[in-house]
Amino acid sequence: MIAYQLCVEAQNKPGSLARITATLAREKINLRSITISTYQDHGIINILVDDSQKGFKALQSEGLPVSLKPVLAVLIDDKPGGLDELIQLLYKENINVENAYGFVLESWKNAVFVLDVDQEEKTRKILHDAGFKMLSADALAAVEPFHYMKY
Repeated sequence: MIAYQLCVEAQNKPGSLARITATLAREKINLRSITISTYQDHGIINILVDDSQKGFKALQSEGLPVSLKPVLAVLIDDKPGGLDELIQLLYKENINVENAYGFVLESWKNAVFVLDVDQEEKTRKILHDAGFKMLSADALAAVEPFHYMKY
């Protein structure tokens, strides 16, 4: 299954992130996860939202340099070694992880690891054959991390 993330190129300066979040908020697009990586004066902001097509169009209409990137959202066990099992499998199959991040869905039960890899189709097949579950774009948009906790 394929999910999608928004990748926004941005200048590393005050206001860049605010422009993105304001656009998504105005369009009633809910952020599910966000990562920011910068190098000197530029960076990449990866965002999972509840409606990737709508988010893409909204950011694009604001003139922001955005792309819609297919990613694999893999369900893993939230336990010591849970991520290592996945990573060792990818390593053994000579698959390069180009970008990744994760978040816990339910503590000590499961997490999601979002992968951008160099061989997407091969990776999907390998993960499926190994019994890993992948979330679709709709399933990923609907996740509710920490819904079971009282704050």
